[in-house]
Amino acid sequence: MNRKRLLLVEDDASLAELVAFHFERADYDVTRTGDGEEALILVDEVRPDVILLDWMIEGISGIEVCRRLRRRESSSNIPIIMLTARGEESDRIRGLDTGADDYVTKPFSPRELVARVGAVLRRVRPALASEQLAYGDIEMDVAAHRVRRDGQQVQLGPTEFRLLRHFLEHPGRVFSRERLLDVVWAHNADVGLRTVDVHVRRLRQALNADGGEDLFRTVRGSGYALDSEA
Repeated sequence: MNRKRLLLVEDDASLAELVAFHFERADYDVTRTGDGEEALILVDEVRPDVILLDWMIEGISGIEVCRRLRRRESSSNIPIIMLTARGEESDRIRGLDTGADDYVTKPFSPRELVARVGAVLRRVRPALASEQLAYGDIEMDVAAHRVRRDGQQVQLGPTEFRLLRHFLEHPGRVFSRERLLDVVWAHNADVGLRTVDVHVRRLRQALNADGGEDLFRTVRGSGYALDSEA
């Protein structure tokens, strides 16, 4: 599978370095700039699959860059995710109304950002992103039915594979046992809530066999989440 191309428009050099590191580790080709005018030029040169665009950048603002990209036929359909310290609802609405596909408020987890970008690509360009899922150092090749953690292959049973795929497709979200029964076991009346706990435990054991950080969070009374804050 070809590497996905990402254009990162961020004028905070240390943050850009950190974000680029995580995306390159997730098999993206990353092009960086901190200037809005240059970003408009690079879009045509790089032809990125997705754009991470900071709201406050040198030259023209990120909002104006987003607006111009949406007006151009060549870039009107490229997924754009806004990065900003602005957390007010009115600002989020303004960014989305301008044409952004998603909105991430600083500070953020770089690993969660990689997952959010992957989710946007799966939604907007499913043919590009449907074969590979990733979160942190966990990677899933859906077509090959293969899972790796920190580069090492992880052996999973079919149920654990389906569970992990669902969590990778929705990082950070908490799913109740009832909801997991619906999506993973397809309303099988012979499967009870306790079965969900057993398979989540098996999935955790397989992923953490080599002493890796447990990326699953148990929410008492609610369910489970794939969450870097676990």
